[in-house]
This record gives sequence, structure tokens and C-alpha cells, in this order.
Amino acid sequence: MKKLSIVITALLLSVAVQGQQKEQDRLQHAGKVLGEILNIPDNLPKPVLDRSDCVIVLPSVKKGALGVGASIGRGAMSCRTGANFNGPWGPPAMYALEGISFGFQIGGQATDFVLLIMNNHGVNMLLKSKAKLGADASAAAGPVGRDAEAATDVALHAEILTYSRAKGLFAGISLEGSTLRPDGSANHNLYGRDILAKEIVREGKVRTPAAGQLMVSTLEKASPRNKQGTK
Repeated sequence: MKKLSIVITALLLSVAVQGQQKEQDRLQHAGKVLGEILNIPDNLPKPVLDRSDCVIVLPSVKKGALGVGASIGRGAMSCRTGANFNGPWGPPAMYALEGISFGFQIGGQATDFVLLIMNNHGVNMLLKSKAKLGADASAAAGPVGRDAEAATDVALHAEILTYSRAKGLFAGISLEGSTLRPDGSANHNLYGRDILAKEIVREGKVRTPAAGQLMVSTLEKASPRNKQGTK
């Protein structure tokens, strides 16, 4: 029995280590993708990014084998710290995007998604168990390029602005009807214990893990201050 107990314990530890490594790799990939997108000439408009409270990056999302909207994108959300989101960018919480439509996608091309959460209500909805875009939180395709300034006032009425990058093309895209939720198992694997998304991004219960440093430092460099007029 003692040998069996040792074997079971070793197996459980191995599974935990593998799960943690998987989420660390995903988090590092999110940071890399964010950096690549911010280096695109017509990338996330700075006036829009500077008014966002949180950013979600979901890298390399692929449609399912049947090409239906049941695919799941997994990534991470980082928010500005402080009661009014006026502090530095904080540790990331893992998130999942479900019910994605891939009608625009060709073949097996992976798509990267970036979502900007623009106000406190949008953040609060995403910290619940699940939020449907367009219903629980208003969402719109984000403005891009040289015309972004003209579109900014209209777009910023939405609580969440959504973007995609596929086949090298970066553009705003509608994700209405999809749902976003905290990825509880991924957060457990990453931080080594059960922890809620709000405890990570709003309550300062953890520090940014090494795997999340790239994402957080990239955001800090690109948008160190929240310029939302009401803050």
C-alpha cells in the first residue's frame, strides 16, 4: 500500500507540473502575440488602448474539426491595478472564449484575438462565471488604422472592443454571441491553488508569475497610464 501511495502521489505531482507548464506556455505565447500585434503599423490604436481597463489576449485559436462555432479560445487577461484602474498593469488571469464563429477563417489558419475592456461594468461582468458578448456586456469590432480616430467615439460606447489577427491581417471583428469566462482550472494550474479571477486581477492576491512578465511589461510599455476621461 505504501508503494502504491507513493506511485499515486508521484503521478499527481507529474500531472500538476504538466498542467502548470501548459498554462505557463500559453501565457508566454499571449505575451509574444501581443508584442507582435503592437508592432504592426496599423495596430491597436493608442488612444483606444490608453482608455482600456483590461486587455485579453487569446493566441492561436483554431476552429474545431467540424468547423462549427463550438471552438474554444484560451488566453489571459491583465487589468490595470488600483481602485479606479489607474495603476500599473497587474497579474494575468486565464480566460476562455467559447462559441466563436469561424465563418471568416480559411482552412486551419490560427487566429489571434485581442479584446479591450473599456469600463468598470465590462470588467465586473467578466469577473462573473460567464458573460455573453452583446448581451451581458456590449461589444463591437474595434477601430483600427488611420481612420481609428474618427471611429473612436462611436466604438467606445461599447464595453468590449474586439480584434483579430489571421493570415497576417489585423482588423476589428465582431464576436457578439460568444461567451467569455474565467478559466478556473487553468488559473489553478498556473498559480498552484484554487483562486478566483477577481482575486488575481482586482484583489492583489498573487504576483505576476515569470511566464506573465512579457505580457504585463508589454502593456506597461505600450500604455503606462489610463487616460479614460472619468478616471
